[in-house]
Amino acid sequence: MSVFPKTSLRPEVENYLKEGFVNKEIVSAFGKEEAERKFETLLKHLSHPPSFTTVRVNTHLASVQHVKNLLLDELQKLNGLSIPILQHPDLQDILLIPVIGPRKNIKKQQCEAIVGPQCGNAVLRGAHVYAPGIVSASKFMKAGDVISVYSDIKGKCKKGAKEFDGTKVFLGNGISELSRKEIFSGLPELKGMGIRMTEPVYLSPSFDNVLPRYLFLQNLPSAVVTHVLNPQPGEKILDLCAAPGGKTTHIAALMHDQGEVIALDKIFNKVEKIKQNALLLGLNSIRAFCFDGTKAIKLDMVDTEGEPPFLPETFDRILLDAPCSGMGQRPNMACTWSLKEVASYQPLQRKLFTVAVQLLKPGGVLVYSTCTITLAENEEQVAWALTKFPCLQLQPQKPQIGGEGMRGAGLSCEQLKQLQRFDPSAVPLPDTDIDSLRETRREDMLRLANKDSIGFFIAKFVKSKST
Repeated sequence: MSVFPKTSLRPEVENYLKEGFVNKEIVSAFGKEEAERKFETLLKHLSHPPSFTTVRVNTHLASVQHVKNLLLDELQKLNGLSIPILQHPDLQDILLIPVIGPRKNIKKQQCEAIVGPQCGNAVLRGAHVYAPGIVSASKFMKAGDVISVYSDIKGKCKKGAKEFDGTKVFLGNGISELSRKEIFSGLPELKGMGIRMTEPVYLSPSFDNVLPRYLFLQNLPSAVVTHVLNPQPGEKILDLCAAPGGKTTHIAALMHDQGEVIALDKIFNKVEKIKQNALLLGLNSIRAFCFDGTKAIKLDMVDTEGEPPFLPETFDRILLDAPCSGMGQRPNMACTWSLKEVASYQPLQRKLFTVAVQLLKPGGVLVYSTCTITLAENEEQVAWALTKFPCLQLQPQKPQIGGEGMRGAGLSCEQLKQLQRFDPSAVPLPDTDIDSLRETRREDMLRLANKDSIGFFIAKFVKSKST
């Protein structure tokens, strides 16, 4: 059952998206009314979190079963509930934890706190509220008060306001760790816990400092990507846009930390985060560099001894998890981006793709992925790449968990079947409580976990040896 409004977009952005989902190919195949219905369903689903929290086990340090047992104990301590943990049958290093909700009988309190849209999205995925995320609080809010927390989904609330009558969505109740005066004292911004969520609308475990060496919080399609890349021990692999390092560390783990994983990102703090994650997870094969991926090809043919830029045909496999509009992320109750911002990613993705093809060895594998739903950043990019680079052949993917690609970019039915598009509207929004969860068969839960994910796209190519 839908408890939140559909994702709010600027009119020009919604029209742009709709043109992709209600294009001539789709209308011809399914009819205009069905195409429009599916698009509206998608916008509703994007405002809700996925029905499962996905964590990846660091198999470099421990077995999946050992970590699963530790996690069961931790979750029991965290919320006192006995929630099942499922091991994914096709992704052996992935554990799935059902999300309880939406819970509809939570009593709203007089004392309120308003959080920003990004903080609100995180709360719906199990996070507590940290002080920097609080935009507004009731006049007399004290530490220890029971607070109703709302998300200002359009970012209109003024910092420090004592009340807010704009568009807001109820996220649940929590206990304030700080008074209003402490939060808005004007002193250097507080970093600690602001509100500890005790009755969230969606009950999802917080993984803040939970088994940090053994677990990495990761959306299901993001874990699928690395398995599709299929890295092998001893190979030299490039993660061209790597931050914050979830896929980078997954690559190293699947290689048994044998070989070389080069991770690039052009933002220094994000590169430091990759290094921290590699150190925490005990992975030594990763080398992270602060470098612009669009400039990663060496033009003067002089080897720089393993540092970027690189000579052509250096890497066995390349992952291009491209910068994108991120419009598949869930929950996302509002996107304030302009059409110019949304459309700006396609040219950047093509620059990075061109570099990736040059850096890939003949016979090598290139995997392209995004966490967005637009036709322009996904299937249109595949059609462009196959025309631009005759050396590339589209490949079937394993595991194939998502659905096939979307019509509208001129790709053949066979080509669409070789793509993976994770469509959040593929199943009805679940309404899960503890009792229904206990009665649900494991097979049905796994089927739901595979379908009810963030919006995501994956394409796999191999480079011809006769280039």
